[in-house]
Amino acid sequence: MKINTSQILKGTLEACVLRLIENKDMYGYEITEELSKFGLEMVAQGTIYPLLLKLEKEELISGYLKESTDGPPRKYYTLTSGGSKYIDEFSRVWHQISTAINNILQQ
Repeated sequence: MKINTSQILKGTLEACVLRLIENKDMYGYEITEELSKFGLEMVAQGTIYPLLLKLEKEELISGYLKESTDGPPRKYYTLTSGGSKYIDEFSRVWHQISTAINNILQQ
């Protein structure tokens, strides 16, 4: 049986993207590149842009245009206070769940 990594990743990708943006304002392609550096190269740009729109609509991030030396202005995203609260709560819940799952899998 093949494990469906996209299903596992689906619920955690928002928190990963928010944490990256918390560290520094980023644009879509840059987020995809950063995720790849952490071993999440399976996350496509086609996944990131709809997610960014969703996070912006939920007011967890806000976007602004910034001039680029490589072409047209880029839309950068910054974390809002709501996004910061989301990360804190997600981290708490993630720790509980991951501890329980690790305990079960290590039996």
